[in-house]
Amino acid sequence: MSDPSVSVIVPSLDEAQNLEAVLPRIPAQYELIVVEGARFHRTTSLVQRLRPDAHVVEQTRYGKGNAMACGFAAASGDVLVMFDADGSADAAEIPRFVSAIADGAMFAKGTRSRGGGSDDITQLRRAGNLGLTLLTNILFGVRYSDLCYGFNALHRDLLPVLDLPDPHPVDGGPKWGDGFEIETLINVRVAVAGVPVREVPSHERRRLHGVSNLNAWRDGRRVLSTLLRERRRAGANLAASDPLRRADVPLAVRGQHPMP
Repeated sequence: MSDPSVSVIVPSLDEAQNLEAVLPRIPAQYELIVVEGARFHRTTSLVQRLRPDAHVVEQTRYGKGNAMACGFAAASGDVLVMFDADGSADAAEIPRFVSAIADGAMFAKGTRSRGGGSDDITQLRRAGNLGLTLLTNILFGVRYSDLCYGFNALHRDLLPVLDLPDPHPVDGGPKWGDGFEIETLINVRVAVAGVPVREVPSHERRRLHGVSNLNAWRDGRRVLSTLLRERRRAGANLAASDPLRRADVPLAVRGQHPMP
């Protein structure tokens, strides 16, 4: 893919103070989608002041997963970049992710290992992430190095394969995948689909202001539940001859995948 169009999706739940620093750093040539968390309606005027070219979308339910699904639905780019609003992601790294997609990957997976790093992760979260990453590799036959990291990019053609919860369901109730487990859900469904994956080294900074909504124990359990649910789902789909697992689709994330 040569010179792909890029959309950067920024989910924001009461991150106004951080957006002041984050939004001006995102390159103007990228489409910018800011997803406003439910109940926080001060984002629109702030974004209009900081980046008049940006689009503000209000999420339809609660949770980061729902915010990302709403952002994906509103974006028009060939490459969709998942970018946190707390200042932990470095906008200067976005071209690395875009380049990975342009070079043939369907999913560019950020990693704080294998050349990356973190100024923010605690020892508890590091240990939990390592254990969950190893379990993912065992259950799904992949070689991921960092499961629980939110800085990623994907080709928009991958969206139907991911089958994320509809941001506009009839009943409007909470769905599995609406929370912090969204990164795990995407990583696992990418692995099951067998599309080309490239890990991109990334350095996570400390959040600029405020306190993270992430809870290591609660969200760790939710990630673990996601892995077990997705393993059962993958088995059921395979038994039903799911076309995403048909024999002519190379399992690019296994064995000979392009990860470093």
